[in-house]
Amino acid sequence: MAIHSESVEKALEGVEDGASILAGGFGLVGIPQALILGLRDKGVRNLTLVSNNCGVDDWGLGLLLRNRQVRKVIASYVGENKEFERQFLSGELEVELVPQGTLAERIRAGGAGIPAFYTPAGVGTPIAEGREVRRFGGKDYLLEHGLRADFALVKAWRADEMGNLVYRRTARNFNPVMAAAGRVTIAEVEEVVPLGALDPDQIHTPSVYVQRVLACPGVEKRIERRITSSRA
Repeated sequence: MAIHSESVEKALEGVEDGASILAGGFGLVGIPQALILGLRDKGVRNLTLVSNNCGVDDWGLGLLLRNRQVRKVIASYVGENKEFERQFLSGELEVELVPQGTLAERIRAGGAGIPAFYTPAGVGTPIAEGREVRRFGGKDYLLEHGLRADFALVKAWRADEMGNLVYRRTARNFNPVMAAAGRVTIAEVEEVVPLGALDPDQIHTPSVYVQRVLACPGVEKRIERRITSSRA
C-alpha cells in the first residue's frame, strides 16, 4: 500500500546528491511539476535525469538545469530548452540521446525485469558506434539495455487510497512505464479518491508499483507553445 505524503518534502525523502531519477511527461504535458519544484528547493545536485526531454528554460526540468543540479540527462531530444542546448554544446552537461521509441522500450524493459533487447533503431548511425550488433532474419539489430532509476517521479490524474493510478489523456505518455521502473515511485496526483471509486478495468498503474502518493490539486499547467490560427 502506498504511503500518502503530507508535503513535497516528505514525498522526496531519501532523494540525495547523485540520485538517478525517471521524470514523466512529454514536453510540459504530464510532468510532476510540484515534485520538480521540490527537487529545486531541496538543492540536491549531480542528478541523472531520464526524461523524454527537459521541459523549457523556466518550467519543468529546465529549472533543475538552470540551477546546475543535473550532471547527466538521458533523453530523446533537446526540444525547446535553450539552456539544455547551451550546456550540452559547451560540454557542461553529459547527455545520452536515445531514439524516442528505444527510450520508452528501455524503460519498459527495466520495469519488466528484462536486462536487454535488440532493436533495428539506430543501426548504421553514430548511435551504434562501439555497440553490439547482431543479425536476425537477414537484418541487423542493435543491443540496448533496460533502464531503471533510484526514483520515478510521475504525474497522475487520480489515485485511490491504495495508490492505484489513472492518468488523463495525453498526460499518460511516459508516466506508466516510468512508474514501473523506479525503485521508489512517487506519484503526484490531482485527486485522491476512496478505495473502489476507480474502475478496476481503467487503472493504468497498479498500486504495487507505487510507494508514495502526493496530492497536489491546482498545480499550474503551462502550454509549451501556443499556436492559433485565424479564419477568414
